[in-house]
Amino acid sequence: MFSKGKTEILTEKVDTLIGSNTTFEGTIRAEGTVRINGNVTGEIIVTGNVIIGDSSTIKGNIKAENAYISGTVQGNISASDQLHMTTSSKVYGDIEVKNVIIDEGAVFNGHCKAIVPESPAVNTEATTETNNEDYNIA
Repeated sequence: MFSKGKTEILTEKVDTLIGSNTTFEGTIRAEGTVRINGNVTGEIIVTGNVIIGDSSTIKGNIKAENAYISGTVQGNISASDQLHMTTSSKVYGDIEVKNVIIDEGAVFNGHCKAIVPESPAVNTEATTETNNEDYNIA
């Protein structure tokens, strides 16, 4: 759904849709792409992508691989890959992300924590080779 070098999400395949005239209370757990155009009070946990439409209000935390926010979120957002906040977005809460895009005009009030990819273990043991010769340093 997200591609490197582009700031736009492709929305041709949506697995779950919550319409603009819908209010949902509780926890949403889903896989794939979830688009929310309505209002949600509760937690959203998606193995995949979440799209929050510009007329949406979310009161709760969001956890996803990628999050594309155009509406209002009152809660924390954790995106293991990318978070994109568009011009119309309002986020009141902390974010924890690997990559973040915040468009001009977006509102963000909270703390931001960058997810740093784990690097492979580096061998810090010093290895020295010596031959059995004596050295005179004058």
